[in-house]
Amino acid sequence: MHSAVFLIEFGAIILGLGLLGRLAGRFSFSPIPLYLLAGLAFGKGGLLPLGTSEEFVAIGAEIGVILLLLMLGLEYTASDLVSNLKTQYPAGLVDFALNALPGAAAALLLGWGPVAAVVLAGVTWISSSGVIAKVLGDLGRLGNRETPVILSILVLEDLAMAVYLPIITALLAGVGLAAGSATLAIALGVAGAVLFVAVRYGRLISRFVSSDDPEKLLLVVLGLTLLVAGVAQQLQVSAAVGAFLVGIALSGEVADGAHALLSPLRDLFAAVFFVFFGLHTDPASIPPVILPALALAVVTALTKIATGHWAARRAGIGTKGRWRAGGTLVARGEFSIVIAGLAVTAGVQPQLGPFATAYVLILVVIGPLTARYTEPIATYLLRGRGPKPSAPDGMTVRGPETGPEPETEAETEAVRAREPGSEAVRAREPGSEAVRVPEPGSEAVRAREPGSEAVRVPEPGSEAVRARESEAETVRAREPGSEGVRVPEPGSASERA
Repeated sequence: MHSAVFLIEFGAIILGLGLLGRLAGRFSFSPIPLYLLAGLAFGKGGLLPLGTSEEFVAIGAEIGVILLLLMLGLEYTASDLVSNLKTQYPAGLVDFALNALPGAAAALLLGWGPVAAVVLAGVTWISSSGVIAKVLGDLGRLGNRETPVILSILVLEDLAMAVYLPIITALLAGVGLAAGSATLAIALGVAGAVLFVAVRYGRLISRFVSSDDPEKLLLVVLGLTLLVAGVAQQLQVSAAVGAFLVGIALSGEVADGAHALLSPLRDLFAAVFFVFFGLHTDPASIPPVILPALALAVVTALTKIATGHWAARRAGIGTKGRWRAGGTLVARGEFSIVIAGLAVTAGVQPQLGPFATAYVLILVVIGPLTARYTEPIATYLLRGRGPKPSAPDGMTVRGPETGPEPETEAETEAVRAREPGSEAVRAREPGSEAVRVPEPGSEAVRAREPGSEAVRVPEPGSEAVRARESEAETVRAREPGSEGVRVPEPGSASERA
């Protein structure tokens, strides 16, 4: 009986998610907000609470986050990760300053104390990698030029969690400086070791995982990802960071094959994750804290947009790409809930849990909306601020001196073909085959010299001269006064006729 109820509940959840996904697809809308609202409706205090399948849904939700980060890691190589971290670390500092400090200030203004301030700073600082990964896939932006900037910020945040979570755990537990330092050192060592292995031995790992049999490839990749994620979490490092680094370590055909095999599983468990988030939110606890949570959500949504815009501008992305990067970073989610859950368990501030839940729920609902509509709204509002040079469709203009900025990889290749030093430009440079001046004595020059066949003057009586004389006779015959066009005289036979 217990298994039958479980199957009914879980089957109803999956079927409902499928119908909501079809509804969202019909209106070209991300299904994430609908998944969250469904979780609220069937969670604690909702319309029809579910209990039997709750434990399985919790495990599925954790697997969903791991698969989302694994698929993100498969999109980039280890060299891409290192180069992005080297170039984008200033964006990580700006991200911390603009988004963590408002959370800390809000906790102090509400009178919750310094420990709660550190907790709420983490809640407002970290964007939701799971939500953003799903939104990028839904909107088809994984190939856009601003996407590496977005992922760099997310990776910096996830890696920062390897430092932040041990610190917050030590603060909440009230342990001494020595114990807290040991926990932090272990976390940093594990994260550094996994990153080193991914960068240094990525090819060996790919060779070990590679298989021509799709079934074996799926089992090995999935098992390795869950194993590394579990070990990382056991050592106080984020499981999401471990899964992301596994994806980074895989490359080439292995990454392509794993991406194709794991995409359906990612979609299934990611949807379960968003439902699980709603299931553990009691709607009755939200109204008392909704106004301060809404105010903080508005402030930090604007600061996230400013963060993404600044980072994309620093990377040389066009104007539209800057706004898209900022709007995509707005959503908060899994890390914020984890941080708030640690504080609630430690009994720091009773209102911190409902406040964080309302805050995250607001931003996780409007996050997909800002990702989709920030760029067109900003373009509309800024349209009348002075004339701007026109650009082809799908491209933006950075300024009158720089020309159109490509937004996708195809446009980038087209621009590279026109850059100085490219094959197309070298073909038109002086000295190239296309524009080379014929040398004296060459075939091209001899053909144009006096006496050559091309410029030889026809001799009198030749075929060419007689043909031209015949043409001249025909022209004279049609001139006024000639026999062919002579006007009849008055009184002549032609005139009388």
